[in-house]
Amino acid sequence: MDRTGPILVVDDEEDLLDLVDINLRREGFTTLRATTGKAALDLCEKHTPALIVLDLMLPDTPGTEVCRRLRSNPRLADVPVIMLTARGEEIDRVVGFEVGADDYVIKANFSVRELILRIRAVLRRRAAAAEPGHDGVPSDALSYGMLKIDEAAHRVWVVDEEIPLTATEFRLLMTLARRPGRVQTRGSLLEDVWDMPPDLNTRTVDTHVKRLREKLASAAEHIETVRGVGYRFNANPVV
Repeated sequence: MDRTGPILVVDDEEDLLDLVDINLRREGFTTLRATTGKAALDLCEKHTPALIVLDLMLPDTPGTEVCRRLRSNPRLADVPVIMLTARGEEIDRVVGFEVGADDYVIKANFSVRELILRIRAVLRRRAAAAEPGHDGVPSDALSYGMLKIDEAAHRVWVVDEEIPLTATEFRLLMTLARRPGRVQTRGSLLEDVWDMPPDLNTRTVDTHVKRLREKLASAAEHIETVRGVGYRFNANPVV
């Protein structure tokens, strides 16, 4: 069981909040709960959650704005966020991903079991990074100059400094890095990283590439923009 922190559940529907909270505790997780965006952000300042289950429609602050504020806080930027919402339109999923959500569960298709499985999958990746023997860059990590990637442990280093990435940011980086020199269209990235239709008119890809480049800092040159098409991973950029 992962013990990096509690699961924060944010929803203004008390019945659903109780359902998720009770089932998480039955599975051995510790939990925190909030019914407003402000309460959720206040709790995050006092505790660092291992993961946040976040409703999109809250009475005070939209879940998208809560997620945006989390991503702008260096201490909380890499905390995984799973959106849990009644709004299942494509545009709502797009907006959720654009502000940095890692996953999106629609209440109409809601299954507590599925939600817990998704939570466990994220926490297993985090636990792997904390296992003994992972204190430094492993010898079998993918190496691109100053950029190192341990795909199995979902860890990234730039000049031997570990860079915290969200699950979606890591998927995006690996999707590009597995195909060095090949142009990836925005549509193909939407399909491969977000499992979304390739013809959506959305800034999701561009927003996440911008965020990923900011985190990679001096190694950002590995991700090249191909104007009018998409992005390409350059294993040996000229700096």
